[in-house]
Amino acid sequence: MSTAAIVKAAQFAAEKHKNQRRKDADASPYINHPLALASVLAVEGGVETSEVICAALLHDTIEDTETTADELTSIFGSKVTGIVLEVTDDKSLEKAVRKEEQVRHAPHISPEAKLVKLADKICNLRDILASPPAGWSAERKRAYFDWAARVVAGLRGVHPALEGVFDGLYSRQSELL
Repeated sequence: MSTAAIVKAAQFAAEKHKNQRRKDADASPYINHPLALASVLAVEGGVETSEVICAALLHDTIEDTETTADELTSIFGSKVTGIVLEVTDDKSLEKAVRKEEQVRHAPHISPEAKLVKLADKICNLRDILASPPAGWSAERKRAYFDWAARVVAGLRGVHPALEGVFDGLYSRQSELL
């Protein structure tokens, strides 16, 4: 994999998520989220593995678009697709069950998938602090923080510096008014 693959993944994700918006008050473009994950990993975490960066960019394509695993495999290969599948929720399950599955599953995923999942939780906490989903109460925001911490507990040891970033964000939950 290469820089070209990363750019290809960014373009693919942008196309797949082009009509989606985040849940924040500004309804920001969804593509900002996968780009933020890639930035957390590459810029803040120093992760240079292109498969991990590609998987971060593509992490929600199967879960939130019409993208299939076969489609990802044909374009990005089995390694990237495997990482994406490890962090993809089963949308046939109820939301509460999916959330508990993330907690249960986190310790057992590959180190590459743990990096993507950790970056996802970092980005989500940042988003909730900076521009939370419209209509979320302080209690709902705190509940998300606590659930994210339970997921991250199962990812511990994969990247201590990024875990420190998560911990710093988690410690700011008193700002959730």
